[in-house]
Amino acid sequence: MANWTRRDFLAGSGVAAGALALGAACTSNGSGTSTADDGNSNGGGSGDDDRPDFDARDWASVREQFSLDTELRQYAAFLLAGHPRMVADAIDGYRSALDRDPQKALGDAGTLEGNARDLAGTYLDADPKDIALTDSTTAGLGLVYGGMRLSSRLDVITTVHDHYATHEALRLASDRDGFQVRRIALYEDPAQATLDGMVGRIVDAVIPATRVVALTWVHSSTGVRLPIKSICGAIAEINAGRSEDGRILVCLDGAHGLGVENRTIDEIGVDFLIAGTHKWLFGPRGTGIVWGKPEAWARLRPSVPSFAPVAIEAWANGTTPAAQWPGQLATPGGYHSFEHRWALGEAFKFHLMIGRDRVADRTRVQAAALKEALAQIEGVKVLTPMDEKLSSGIVAVQLIRRDPFEMIELLRTHNIVASLGPHNPRTLRFGPSIVTTPEEGEELVESIAALA
Repeated sequence: MANWTRRDFLAGSGVAAGALALGAACTSNGSGTSTADDGNSNGGGSGDDDRPDFDARDWASVREQFSLDTELRQYAAFLLAGHPRMVADAIDGYRSALDRDPQKALGDAGTLEGNARDLAGTYLDADPKDIALTDSTTAGLGLVYGGMRLSSRLDVITTVHDHYATHEALRLASDRDGFQVRRIALYEDPAQATLDGMVGRIVDAVIPATRVVALTWVHSSTGVRLPIKSICGAIAEINAGRSEDGRILVCLDGAHGLGVENRTIDEIGVDFLIAGTHKWLFGPRGTGIVWGKPEAWARLRPSVPSFAPVAIEAWANGTTPAAQWPGQLATPGGYHSFEHRWALGEAFKFHLMIGRDRVADRTRVQAAALKEALAQIEGVKVLTPMDEKLSSGIVAVQLIRRDPFEMIELLRTHNIVASLGPHNPRTLRFGPSIVTTPEEGEELVESIAALA
């Protein structure tokens, strides 16, 4: 389990002790790293001490933590999110420390990365040692699928609904190692998708050579949320009749689930969870995580040398690094955008302060209202299931009479920011979240009705 509990955090436990030296340096430049510990995010990154205190129970106060254009209705934050103030202040503070004395700041890199892992572990109720830090969902998918020990005799199942990054990561690995990749459809009409139907199609596709099922938690173009715990349960039943070497791993692209779904890692149930943290989590741009079970990590071969102290020490001593730190050993080494990676913990703090359950409820209530209202508009077909067990934050629609590219531009004239799904045919997507309000949802519906 993680080193911190939610109760410890809310009591003001603060950052890891080893980070205090750099944290203090950041505080003098307004970083949220130290000042956020008392429940406020008014660290004064710009020297502004007149900011109102952050009330995590007040949604208006939550919205005030962002520097988003208040004239715009932000329904595409899930594509690339803005930073809340405590994340932005932490980035600024770490950047200032790096600019003043790079070598001194770099000396705290291990502690600060550990702090980010600890908070990710607290958020997911997971062991931080099992978490690798990456730059994005795409980088994490490449790390996992590119590292799989799969021979040409073996088989991977994915779906036609998965993102380009999953398909391409699997293609590149398959081209190198020769294993088979099969794409299956889990539904024809996303609005009519069912739990039993999706689980059944995955189970039916499994063959003796299958070793990986590569899935996406929430489908980008339709908003369908997989019943992932049920899928994992069905795969577990298959695995019960297999040897350890023949066991199927379930790997999940969690880009549109992390930061919006109220689930611990055990409640998700997968072997690997891969996600960027700059979408629904509103974390630093260019950050992400991979969580894996220890036995799942053991089936991967890292492709980029780690800069973990245990790895470098083992190299210096001519030995192999200890396997009890799989997340660190799988984290690609080299120099990164340190100030962003070190500030990642602040994004997890921000969500823990608000409450993971409250974030999920706030998003789901708005998404449900939006789906119901859009379904009443002529010329609009809602693709996302109405069933909240099979949907999340993304609301996707098809337009009968309008080109979706044209609609994106028209909505901009109404100060509404929307997004297009990546698959063909292109869909129009909206992402209600903690930076939108029910009232803005009503404005969005009125604009769609007028334009569709």
